[in-house]
Amino acid sequence: MVATVLERNCVRVTGVADARPVVFVHGFGCDQEMWRFVAPDFEVDHRVVLLDLVGSGNSDLHAYDPDKYSSLQGYATDVVEVCRELGLTDVVLVGHSVSAMIGVLAWKQAPELFGALVMVGPNPRYIDDGDYVGGFSRTDIAGLLDALDANHLGWSTQMAPVIMGNPDHPELAAELTNSFCRTDPDIARQFARVTFLSDNRADLPDITVPVLVLQCSEDVIAPEVVGRYVHESIPGSAFTQLAARGHVPHLSAPEETTAAIRAFLTG
Repeated sequence: MVATVLERNCVRVTGVADARPVVFVHGFGCDQEMWRFVAPDFEVDHRVVLLDLVGSGNSDLHAYDPDKYSSLQGYATDVVEVCRELGLTDVVLVGHSVSAMIGVLAWKQAPELFGALVMVGPNPRYIDDGDYVGGFSRTDIAGLLDALDANHLGWSTQMAPVIMGNPDHPELAAELTNSFCRTDPDIARQFARVTFLSDNRADLPDITVPVLVLQCSEDVIAPEVVGRYVHESIPGSAFTQLAARGHVPHLSAPEETTAAIRAFLTG
C-alpha cells in the first residue's frame, strides 16, 4: 500500500487550528522528538506541525527512494507536499542544521506557502572553498564519510558527543547517539553524503521572506563564521548569537531557543 503524504512523514499536528503554522524540521540523524522541549510553547498560539524526514524517525521507510533523495531537493519537495496537504499558508519553517537549507529549497519551490524561515545552526556548504570557510576541509569530509561507511554505530558513538557538545551533560550526547544509531545505516550513509557535500550558498541571496539565523556557541558543525556568512548573504535577515553550546540548542537550551524564535516572530 502507498502511504499518504502525512503517513509518509509521520506528520503530527497540534496547537490552534486556525493560527499561523509553525513547521519544525529536524536535522541529520534526528527526528521530530528533538523538538519536544520547544514545540509545546508554540502550541498555545500557533498551529504546530512536526514531521520526520523520510528515512528518519517513524517515517515510512518504504517511501525512501535513493534517486529522489540524492539531493536535498527531494526532502524539500516532501516539506512542500506536507504543507499543501494540510492547506497551510504563511508558514514559519524552523529548520535545524541541514534542514535550514531544506527550508530554503522548499521556499524556492513554493514561495507562496512560506512567510518566514528560522535557521537553527545553518551551514550552506560544509567544505572550505577559497575564501569561504565552511568548517571542514575536503579531507575532513572524506574521512568522516569513510568512517561512516566502515562502521555506522562506531561513527555515531564517536561523532554524536562532538556534535552535541555540552560534555557536562552526557545524557544529551547519549540521546543523540541513540538517535543516530536508530537510523538505517544505508540511508544514513546517503543522507550524510547529500548533507556534507551540498552547496546552497547561491540560494541565499534570493530569499525574500524574513529570516532568523540562530547561531550556537562552540558549534563544530556550523561555526560562527558560517552563521555570519549566512546572515550577510540573506538580505534583511536577523542574527541571534545564542549562549547555548554545541549544535543542538533545542535540546541543550530549549528556553533560550524558544525565546529567540518568539522574539523574531513578535518583533
